Amino acid sequence: MLSFKSIRARAADRKGGDEVLDSLLGPVPDNAALAAVPDDRILSTMASRVFSAGFVWSVIEQKWPGFEEAFLGFEPKPLLFQPEDFWHDLASDKRIVRNPQKIKSVRDNAAFVDRVSREHGGFGKFLADWPADDQVGLTAYFGKHGSRLGGNTGQYLLRWLGWDTFIISSDMAAAMRDAGLEIAESPTSKKDLAAIQAQMNAWAAETGLPRAHISRTLSMSIGPNRSVEELRGYVSD
Repeated sequence: MLSFKSIRARAADRKGGDEVLDSLLGPVPDNAALAAVPDDRILSTMASRVFSAGFVWSVIEQKWPGFEEAFLGFEPKPLLFQPEDFWHDLASDKRIVRNPQKIKSVRDNAAFVDRVSREHGGFGKFLADWPADDQVGLTAYFGKHGSRLGGNTGQYLLRWLGWDTFIISSDMAAAMRDAGLEIAESPTSKKDLAAIQAQMNAWAAETGLPRAHISRTLSMSIGPNRSVEELRGYVSD
């Protein structure tokens, strides 16, 4: 495998130096801090990632105050007590994006958050206690038990919540293949995901860097060389 030091040097050269690259990596994630995040903020972030999937993110962001109103502040228990008419009427509510399947996912994920919260003393505590070296296992859990939280949506959910997350974007995967990891161009198999997790863990142990920073460095080391202005403040890969 190509050393991460070499990958970082290439990324820094593309972005204009080490200081510029560091400024694009974002804050250091703190998984333990998620223990204090209330369930309504967890469900709100879940919904924002589900509604943003395959849609223009800026539109969702602009409409989000309306989403918060329409979905009762994303408090799981009150949502679970709402009658069928409540959910039916949301499909014609102009405050939100009126996608019936995604609206239903909020109801399903309210039940998911509520169940996990009761079992672990808070959904945030469940996330804080999950091993940092097993992101693949956590996103698989989301895919199995949550609604529309599989694949990259689960990764983006963790990133938006502040969990130390790598995003398997096309550039990130290309950088890992270029470094010598034998994975598919679009790695989704259990074997490929396990290989990616193992290599990310190895680089995290080698460098002491958060996996989120390693992931972003990989994505900026190859592929289209997006401008610094375009990347500043952008939290995904």
